[in-house]
Amino acid sequence: MRVLLIGANGYLGRYVADRLLADPAVQLTALGRGDDADVRFDLASGSPGALTRFLDAVHPGVVVNCAGAIRGGARDLTRHNTVAVATVCEALRRSGCGARLVQIGCGAEYGPSQPGSSTAEDAVPRPGGPYGVSKLAATELVLGSGLDAVVLRVFSPAGPGTPAGSPLGRLAEAMRRAMQSGDGELKLGGLGAQRDFVDVRDVARAVHAASLSAAQGVINIGSGRAVRLRDAAAVLARVAGYAGALHELDGPPGPHLRATIGHPRTEAEHAAPVAYPYPDGCGNWQQADVRTARDRLGWRPRINLEESLADIWMEAACRI
Repeated sequence: MRVLLIGANGYLGRYVADRLLADPAVQLTALGRGDDADVRFDLASGSPGALTRFLDAVHPGVVVNCAGAIRGGARDLTRHNTVAVATVCEALRRSGCGARLVQIGCGAEYGPSQPGSSTAEDAVPRPGGPYGVSKLAATELVLGSGLDAVVLRVFSPAGPGTPAGSPLGRLAEAMRRAMQSGDGELKLGGLGAQRDFVDVRDVARAVHAASLSAAQGVINIGSGRAVRLRDAAAVLARVAGYAGALHELDGPPGPHLRATIGHPRTEAEHAAPVAYPYPDGCGNWQQADVRTARDRLGWRPRINLEESLADIWMEAACRI
């Protein structure tokens, strides 16, 4: 099976590439903006015609799109998350390869949900910010394309390689600094949000399963369990061996406070406004209903959050 992987150098894409390469039946070609991609191509600025010619030459059976942006203004998010997907869909429509499309969506497409509830695929999406809007627009393009396509709505990925700017990445970095400097206390802000964390390696398994399946439409990929960020911080402290006190700064801070995971150190740093740890527009609660993934992909999460956090800490500890 020939698979074209777009965005192989990204956080999710690296693990998807590893998973696909471990399958001896897969012939993988990586397309992306980096120098180490097999083929360099920028979806946000490249033309559908150029991509069509490449598809006709390579003739993949599956196209997996892991490319996209999670930060930036509305214009950049639209370019990288929506326009790029429009390019993929149009190129596949023009091409004679007949490839199946596996598109990586995001739980932020749903927006805020009722605390205690599990969000299923038939929930009406109401994204609360530009990132979720840009990803939802991409999903709608895929679903309306007429292609053989599936969208995996990934909730909150965790595990090795977690970006330093993500909530769990910031937690690990703040703890590393506290241990390095011998701080006996760690002040943490905005820990009330509850999110459905799923290990990035489990996400890669889901992508592999979706590539081999005939499932179409939207499928949630999550753990099926919401975890409060303050509880994740406590687990991280345990696996890191941090014996100091964790002091929580309640609620989303105002502009005069440091809305950060970490301990303020200077007056300038104290005054600087920093994004609330979960600026994803999803409010205080998200939990995926993952029954569709089980029933249609034969997929279940295998890696628990403690293992994910231990791997996040292992990388952070190497910087001490």
